[in-house]
Amino acid sequence: METRMQWKTVDPEAYKAMSALETYVRNSDLDKKLMELVKIRASQINGCAFCLDMHAFDARKHGETEQRLYTLAGWRDAPFFTDRERAALALTEAMTLVSATHVPDDVYNEAARHFSEKELLQLIMLIVTINGWNRIVITTRTLPQPR
Repeated sequence: METRMQWKTVDPEAYKAMSALETYVRNSDLDKKLMELVKIRASQINGCAFCLDMHAFDARKHGETEQRLYTLAGWRDAPFFTDRERAALALTEAMTLVSATHVPDDVYNEAARHFSEKELLQLIMLIVTINGWNRIVITTRTLPQPR
C-alpha cells in the first residue's frame, strides 16, 4: 500500500485547521488516558492503522496498561474499565457509527451522568476530531512508520 497524498504539504492550512481541533481537545479537562482510549476505540472501528499505532503508543506514555489496551475492543466484557470510561466508550461507538445508531438517548444520557455538561461537550469534540483524523488519514493512506 502506498500513500496517496502528502496532504499536510499539499495544503498546510487544512492541517492547521485539524490541528486547531486537536489542540482544543488536548487542552480540555478530560483525563489523558481516557482521551487515548477514545481515540483508539474510534480508530479500531474505522480501521485506521496510523492512528491505532500513534494512540496506543501515546496511551502507554500516559500510563495505560497493556491489558486494558489488549481488551479495549471487548470493553463491555472486560472488568478493567470504570463506569465513566464505559460511558465514554459507548458514546464513542455510537458517534463513530452515527449513520447506524443515531446516538441513542440511553447512550447519551449515560454519558451525561458521568460527565459535566462542559466535559460532555469536550468528549463529543474529541470523538468528532478523532473521526475526522481517521477519515483524512485513511483516505490519503497515511501509513504508520516502523518505530
